Amino acid sequence: MNTTYYDHGTAAERWERARMFFDAKDYAAAARVLGGLVEEVPEQVGPRLLLARSYYHSAQLQRAEAELRVLVELDPVEHYARLMLGRTLQRQGRSAEAELHLRIASALAGDFSQV
Repeated sequence: MNTTYYDHGTAAERWERARMFFDAKDYAAAARVLGGLVEEVPEQVGPRLLLARSYYHSAQLQRAEAELRVLVELDPVEHYARLMLGRTLQRQGRSAEAELHLRIASALAGDFSQV
């Protein structure tokens, strides 16, 4: 496969290409585009979150977990990253560890019935 297609264009063009792949449910291709983009702008939440979601949906759970942990470190109150981290841990059979993140996500979203 030609990797220049995934790396070609400006950051904005690659972001749009990644979103098109993601919307088309080609999560592995979205992850290929987003990997380089995240390397360029590691502090931005949006590309890293979409990369984590791409990994999650393509069952690359360890990679999803790694990206989500970086996100939680960068932005501890990003409730969707917490929710995704909890779900990723659940899919790996780590329910006890997932519970903490799911409870924090619920509290951050204002759903105190789960806390």
